[in-house]
Amino acid sequence: DRDVFKAGVESIGEQCALSACADTVEDAKKAAKEIGFPVLVRAAFALGGLGSGFASNEEELDVLLERAFANSSQVIIDECLKGWKELEYEVMRDSKDNCLVVCNMENLDPMGIHTGESIVVAPSQTLSNDEYHHLRAVAIKVIRHFGIVGEANIQYALDPYSKRYRIVEVNARLSRSSALASKATGYPLAYVAAKIALGHDLISLRNLVTRCTTACFEPSLDYCVVKIPRWDIDKFPTVERTLGTQMKSVGEVMSIARSFPEAIQKALRMVNEGSVGFDESWYLRARTSAGTSKENNVEEEMRCAGPLRLWAIAHAFNTGYSVEKVHEITRIDRWFLGKLFSVHQARKRMESMGSLSALKEAGPEFLLRVKQLGFCDRQIGKAVKDTDLAVMQLRAGWNVRPCVKQVDTLAAEFPAQTNYLYLTYVGSQNDVVPLRTEKLAAHKDSLYDTAFGKGRLQEESGFNLPTKKSGVQRVQTSPSFSPRKSAIKTEEPPPPLDLN
Repeated sequence: DRDVFKAGVESIGEQCALSACADTVEDAKKAAKEIGFPVLVRAAFALGGLGSGFASNEEELDVLLERAFANSSQVIIDECLKGWKELEYEVMRDSKDNCLVVCNMENLDPMGIHTGESIVVAPSQTLSNDEYHHLRAVAIKVIRHFGIVGEANIQYALDPYSKRYRIVEVNARLSRSSALASKATGYPLAYVAAKIALGHDLISLRNLVTRCTTACFEPSLDYCVVKIPRWDIDKFPTVERTLGTQMKSVGEVMSIARSFPEAIQKALRMVNEGSVGFDESWYLRARTSAGTSKENNVEEEMRCAGPLRLWAIAHAFNTGYSVEKVHEITRIDRWFLGKLFSVHQARKRMESMGSLSALKEAGPEFLLRVKQLGFCDRQIGKAVKDTDLAVMQLRAGWNVRPCVKQVDTLAAEFPAQTNYLYLTYVGSQNDVVPLRTEKLAAHKDSLYDTAFGKGRLQEESGFNLPTKKSGVQRVQTSPSFSPRKSAIKTEEPPPPLDLN
């Protein structure tokens, strides 16, 4: 019940968004007039933003109320917080009141777009130290006040021009954001929450990353994670292309890197196979079938967020829009736009070179810097009017290769044992020892690409299968003896934790 939740939050001195609950159309219209247009209309007890939307006048309100009451017996009218930053904190608490924040995440898109529809970055990139720690303290205070045991997710709206904030909602369950936080940090949220439900506490549970410390720790990330949703709106011609408070995405991708530009370019290549990264070419190809602007107006495409919004920003930069102008249109934080503009500038510089020979003259330092910004070989080849194979061979000759880094939730305070790896060009050495050393082909990025490459089956004795020439040797067995079972080595139980 939203009224009970609001009263509980206000009882500890915190604030929710100005809202009112209504059980009839008349009460909802009265609440909207008291709060003031525009307002957010939501169906109560609904997931995925079902039956929700923004109403700027009474006509739009009537349409949304009809849709909301068709899905729920109660409707929530909220004040409009469009343009504010949207943030999330994942909190874990046990029955002994041990409480910690596992991860905080920041939406690249401002308030007004459902979290499942928004590009999410972890950890947050634009918060000040005071803002981060204040919201963390509020998250722990709210979770303890409601007595939640297990995993919970709290969402905030933060005014970018002041320190005002509002608590949007608290989900006392594992959500889509929880899955992202678990994968981004390596902290097994579902596993730990299940153990807590069985009566364990965070002190007694073992950290599965380090295998030597407890689960009562807050991950410290030395990398950046970006999540981008995937839409297939072009397959459904009657669906509204504009993104809003209702979920329309059919999946999502997640990338890990050492910098935001590198991570987001990785994700843009994964979410659409035809995209080479932060480049206008995908927008020019797909705007007819998936764009929100019927006239192919790039400014309208940026203002009315759609599946092509990020590529539309790349097109806007290419046509002369400044970071400030794009910020006024999209309300995306200038920090994110500034990083994307640096990617655009690097691409323009390569295009001005015009050939691979000019790229050679720029030297390996420039190529390494471009790779650190997330450019793939195909993207570089397109910019210098050459092939990706030629760029690959040049990179191999200069030994410009990525490093294999380990997802280390304790930032090397304790050695990580989990085999959770990612590739990045922002680094000088590998975190783990390669499986073997050999001369790599030009198209191989890492030694790990050849782990099961040519010659591996012949070298491993376990793959020496019998052939017709050698014949099959029979093994005398008894009912109580199994050679397969005897080959399995039982692992010794881990030593008890030293809690001194």
